[in-house]
Amino acid sequence: MITKDELQELLQSTETYRVERTTSTGDMDKFQEAICAFSNDLPNSRKNGYLIIGAYDNGTLSRLKVDDALMKKIAAIRSDGNILPLPVMSVERFEFPDGDLLVAEVSPSLLPPVRYRGRTFVRVGPRRDIATEAEERILWERRTSYMATFDAMPCLGATINDIDVNYIMQDYLPQVIDTEVLANDKRDIKEQLASIHLYDLTHDCPTNAAIILFGTNPRHFLPGFYIQYVRFAGKAIGGQVLNEKRFQGPLYRLLPELELFVSNAIITQRPVAISLFREKAVINYPNNALRELLMNACMHRDYQSNMPVRLYQFDDHIEIMNAGGLYGEARPENFPTVNDYRNPIIAEAMKEMKYVNMFNQGIRRVQEMLRENNNKEAIFDVSKLTVFEVTVFSTVDDGTQGDTQGDTQGDTQGDTQDDTQGGTQENDLDTWIENQIKKNPKVTTEELASLSNKGVATIKRHIAKLPHIKYVGSGYSGHWEIEK
Repeated sequence: MITKDELQELLQSTETYRVERTTSTGDMDKFQEAICAFSNDLPNSRKNGYLIIGAYDNGTLSRLKVDDALMKKIAAIRSDGNILPLPVMSVERFEFPDGDLLVAEVSPSLLPPVRYRGRTFVRVGPRRDIATEAEERILWERRTSYMATFDAMPCLGATINDIDVNYIMQDYLPQVIDTEVLANDKRDIKEQLASIHLYDLTHDCPTNAAIILFGTNPRHFLPGFYIQYVRFAGKAIGGQVLNEKRFQGPLYRLLPELELFVSNAIITQRPVAISLFREKAVINYPNNALRELLMNACMHRDYQSNMPVRLYQFDDHIEIMNAGGLYGEARPENFPTVNDYRNPIIAEAMKEMKYVNMFNQGIRRVQEMLRENNNKEAIFDVSKLTVFEVTVFSTVDDGTQGDTQGDTQGDTQGDTQDDTQGGTQENDLDTWIENQIKKNPKVTTEELASLSNKGVATIKRHIAKLPHIKYVGSGYSGHWEIEK
């Protein structure tokens, strides 16, 4: 960080492209545009930029009093997700007889162009403005010269036909680029994609990030890119496999499919009596906690590995494992307070698509949600070099032990073990089936089986015991009706 003596010299400096002085304390747009411009470092000075709050343009102080609230507000700019990729900056307060100064010191980004809410800001002398196409191309060429991360590298052998250009143009670009800027962008599609790190103009091919996010067949280029779900009976991997599912495809399709499966097939809710006439609903896992952990696994995994993300469910816990241990500045001794990004372009895209909300706060939020739901805190194993693993414990056993044979042996072998576990699980499943039919009268028995981790024969047998539920019509054109 700059020293007090250096700051006094900088107040009078003629290096105006490195300094922005202001007496305002509430113009957050102005502050973030300045930090974005310093991060882009258009002159390629490789010198830090300084946003100085509490000084006039001539360098005199405005007698500002910097409190903790102002410091926190400016420091929060780094990780609120409005500036992407995340800026490298630090914030400090300096006290002088004529008032305080709040200084945000910003380092030039290694991954330009940096954007604030879809716009690329640069400094041209004392003036801050939106980058022209030529200036943005300069910043992009500077970025490719670093080639620091796998997701920024070209996916050699791929062509533009290997990514879903229609989705990118119609759905993704309007989320990433300011509407006015996008409307005036007359560049070739490849150049537009290159400006958001999805295309490599030098090699005339999509980047790895483009294939991962929007590829038509990502596993053709990245064989390990899928999520493997396995439901084991019991509390260890040696148990019988009750259900297995594979999620694959580009992230823009995979993530919503995964979200739906977790909320419908893994998260369970059951009534528990707390008095003679009252009961409460107990949820095995908080949905948002599992969602956060799975989003992190997809965002931080090593996509060069042939190992899929593993989502293993047991009677009393869930294990999530992804290839790639802690990365960059993150180490076991500073985890989870320090974070770093193996795939910054993918992280940026997931933020724009609203799959992650804030940066470097996920683990804290997960632990809070687990505590609020009366789960134990999750255990993060960061000791391994090549994988990252987290274990999440259920509030109660999932209660599916009774289906260890019938559901996995096929519909023809019956479900005899279900009937030996007593009536409680049977009644729970009856209620669950009825609730699912109320929500979706056209749901099929196959869909109910998939959502509940049961066999189709089990579902049909339970429906047959519910005389008030009738199927009206035939085939896929029919629907369920519940008689009152």
